[in-house]
Amino acid sequence: MNPITGGCHYDEGCGKYLDGCGACPQLGSDDADDLSRQVWERKREIFAGVESRRLHFVALNRWMASNLAKHPFLNRFPVTIIPNGLDTDMFAPRNRKLARETLGLPQDATIILFVASNVQIRYKGFLPLTEALSGLKGQDKLLLVSVGTKSELNLGIPHMHLGHINDDRMLALTYNAADLFVVPSLQDNSPNTVLESMACGIPVVGFETGGVPDMVRDGVTGSLAPCNDVAALRAAIEDLIRKPSKREEMGINSRRVALHEYSLVVQAGRYDELYQSLL
Repeated sequence: MNPITGGCHYDEGCGKYLDGCGACPQLGSDDADDLSRQVWERKREIFAGVESRRLHFVALNRWMASNLAKHPFLNRFPVTIIPNGLDTDMFAPRNRKLARETLGLPQDATIILFVASNVQIRYKGFLPLTEALSGLKGQDKLLLVSVGTKSELNLGIPHMHLGHINDDRMLALTYNAADLFVVPSLQDNSPNTVLESMACGIPVVGFETGGVPDMVRDGVTGSLAPCNDVAALRAAIEDLIRKPSKREEMGINSRRVALHEYSLVVQAGRYDELYQSLL
């Protein structure tokens, strides 16, 4: 969201970018003319000097397009939605047994995967995830596998942390080792992790927020819960834990959607069509 706000990458629901920012909660400020307001005003002045026909926005999803449509000084510019693509040859279904063996993960566990560069970022939703997982009952051999910055975790279920993974081949293996991927973000644009998981044929469970619903088709490629509804998130996780055949079907659907809608070839084709239309 940074281009449309007074500086934050996510407004975490404050909505002040629609009215000039100022008294920014993320800065802990009560000053109406604080840095966020000054940055917002600089952006307004800059964009005011640009003719609407000379600038075209590309949004990754419907959520960001809607943010632009209601923005006080950016809503006069045209917007096209073009999602990011990814390498669907690199991120592809692999042998699960081999993936778990390579990563040292138990073969008989039901593995939930969570990926975040930093769990301390509030909008990444680690707190509601811990609440959802700690409430799971009667789930034998359930294991949470996490990737990213290590943090003290009290989850109520067994947990293995793999640290940062910067190699795409190892990251693809990690997705393939999982039974389902959870993205508990409270606000997010179009997380690459969701696309990577889907391309590997792994169903996704998450909150219905930001660009996530554009990628995760509820009941088809995964399950969505109302944003910050911990009970609903827990129920969605439990449902897929108990139904391996449903996970398998969603995984097949996920791979199909990734190939048809999110490959690099599709992304390039959409940009080509946009440039042709502008010409």
